[in-house]
Amino acid sequence: MTGDREFRRVRQQGVVVRDRLFTLRVTDYRPRYGEAWQPRATVGIVVSKKTLSRAVDRNRARRRVREALRTLPGGLPPCRAILLPNPAVLSVPFAELQAALARAFASAPGKGAKRGGRRGNSAPAPRVPGPVTPPASPPAGEDQP
Repeated sequence: MTGDREFRRVRQQGVVVRDRLFTLRVTDYRPRYGEAWQPRATVGIVVSKKTLSRAVDRNRARRRVREALRTLPGGLPPCRAILLPNPAVLSVPFAELQAALARAFASAPGKGAKRGGRRGNSAPAPRVPGPVTPPASPPAGEDQP
C-alpha cells in the first residue's frame, strides 16, 4: 500500500484480527481511482520503534512476514490490509508464522460483513404486531366537551 490515504481508509473501515504474533486490520479490495479492476491482496507491514527498537530487528520482522505472506499455500484473498507484527515474530518458527497468517486471513470476515461505517445500534427497529390505527377524531362540525 502506498500513501496515507489508503492506510487511513483501512484503519477506519477495516476489521481487526488479533493474534499473539501480530495484529491484522483487513478491509475488502477496492481499486484506486482510475485503476482497472484486478482483485489482489495489498498488505502494508508497519513495525514501530516502540515495538522493536533496533532497526535490524524491524527490518528482519518485515522480511519474515513478507516472505510468509508470499509463500502462503492458499495465497491471499483480495483485500487491503495493515499488518502490525509483535516481537514474537522474530523467534517463532517460520511454519507457525505462516499458519497464524493463514488463520488470520481465513477468519477475517468476507464480503457482506459490516466493516466500519455508522456507529451505534446496528439492530433493526422492533416490529409492532398488527395494524396500527390512528385515534378516532370527532366528525367535522361537532364540538368536543
